[in-house]
Amino acid sequence: MSAGGALQTAIAAALTMVEGLTGVFDGPPARAAYPYAALDATTETDWSHKSGDGREVLVAITLWDDQPVRLHALADDIETQLRTLGTTVGWQLVTMRLVRRRVVRDVAGPWAAAIDFRARMLAA
Repeated sequence: MSAGGALQTAIAAALTMVEGLTGVFDGPPARAAYPYAALDATTETDWSHKSGDGREVLVAITLWDDQPVRLHALADDIETQLRTLGTTVGWQLVTMRLVRRRVVRDVAGPWAAAIDFRARMLAA
């Protein structure tokens, strides 16, 4: 399994532990009750070293909600869960760093928190 695939599986499992989320999806769902998260960890670049394979994976989580106060609290919970992320299948997670977090709102729609991480992984 690719580093991004393994990481996405591990993150999806971790996000199910965030109380209050109605779902975690691998992309925008056709229909879902707020609040929910959409996850993408498929952008990978080489992070290999002299004697082993490695990947840098960009993780994009978009959290959708119609209540901004709850959205901020859930975004905090997601960050906490990802800081304590354990192992992934076939890959060692070396670092998981927050790159940016931004909250925006479409005037006709819900609030969105875009939370981006950079993960660095080595093949196990």
